[in-house]
Amino acid sequence: MPKAFFEHLVFEKHLSKHTIAAYKTDLIQFEQFCKDQKINNLLSVTSKDIRRWIIFLLTQNLNSVTVHRKLSSLKSYYNFIQREGLIKDNPAAEAILPKKQKKLPQFIKENEVDALFDDTFFSNDFEGLRDQNILHLFYLTGMRRQELIDLNIHDVDFSRGVITVTGKRNKMRSVPLPVWLLDQLKEYINFRKKHFSDGPDNLFITLKNKQLYAKLVYRIVNYYVSRIATLQKRSPHVLRHTFATQMLNSGADLNAIKELLGHANLAATEIYTHNSFQKLKNTYNQAHPRA
Repeated sequence: MPKAFFEHLVFEKHLSKHTIAAYKTDLIQFEQFCKDQKINNLLSVTSKDIRRWIIFLLTQNLNSVTVHRKLSSLKSYYNFIQREGLIKDNPAAEAILPKKQKKLPQFIKENEVDALFDDTFFSNDFEGLRDQNILHLFYLTGMRRQELIDLNIHDVDFSRGVITVTGKRNKMRSVPLPVWLLDQLKEYINFRKKHFSDGPDNLFITLKNKQLYAKLVYRIVNYYVSRIATLQKRSPHVLRHTFATQMLNSGADLNAIKELLGHANLAATEIYTHNSFQKLKNTYNQAHPRA
């Protein structure tokens, strides 16, 4: 795999570190599959080889979403080397995939959210204050995990009451914050300055005065959410789903939610209407005398 392809993903496509890491994993797995099939040159891969790859993935009990992503990685790779003139046709271009299984986003119930932000949950030291702010920002802005990791102190505009979030493809958006959270963030920043000096510009840091990393953020969220909810998934994305679902249930405009989440199109946001409709349906069944 040429180094130039990954530079293309970084500098031209502006993909996140997480997405690029997934591409690398997918391509390494495909390369190994090719070697097992006695194909030693990725430039000689045919559309039949791609179909065999898809069948192989389906036999591994992978869900259709994962298979779609892996094929997307291959299409991007072969599009790039086709553009570079190394192959004539993209062997992955015409591949037919199984239908995606639509899974409704999991979210935390409103009564569980109240329990999640109980002050007694968090210790009175730097770590407790940091974790509390992380959870509040996820819940009140719907930002993604990498977006939170990439936040810098100067991204919080205390005078305007907004936080600037840098999303996918470096697209920036401003999300309003309530006054009480701005005060809480000030307290955290002042506390941090007293205990850490000459650290990174990142808003949130580790106890070793380094930038946060993805696994740590996941562990933080998982730890607190597991104490109040019985959800199978307890990742930062669950708080993003909770933000969107509760905004929609409270009557927020779908286009406004789209902008706050940083979605490229409305279709990605519309999945939250399924949860909202289900809640409406349940209310109808419980309240209507003829239901």
